[in-house]
Amino acid sequence: QVQVVESGGGLVHAVGSLRLSCTASGLTFDSHAVGWFLQPPGKEREAVPCISWTGPTYYAGSLQGRFIISRDLANHAVHLQMNTLKPEDTATYYCAADRSCWAGSVIPERLQFWGRGTQVTVSL
Repeated sequence: QVQVVESGGGLVHAVGSLRLSCTASGLTFDSHAVGWFLQPPGKEREAVPCISWTGPTYYAGSLQGRFIISRDLANHAVHLQMNTLKPEDTATYYCAADRSCWAGSVIPERLQFWGRGTQVTVSL
């Protein structure tokens, strides 16, 4: 049974940083693309970055440069480094995995594996 788990969320002040981590059991990230979505309150889930063995893919232009995705091979994890956070970044952040990175317009339900999310709250 595959279980994807996010960690690292929390409360942070604006312009601060957080690093989210995604790990999995029953699944080898080596053979999958792993990415992040954010879902602000009352809004739909939005693709952020994804990473595969060909490199990262960034979907939301306004986040590029502030959010950086990376693989941690030693710990079998994928991290999302979030810098210069803004209150509008407040959302539940989800980790997803599939055979390859997806288009930014992907229907989230079509992806194979999901975590339950971690809450990020950015205060003024």
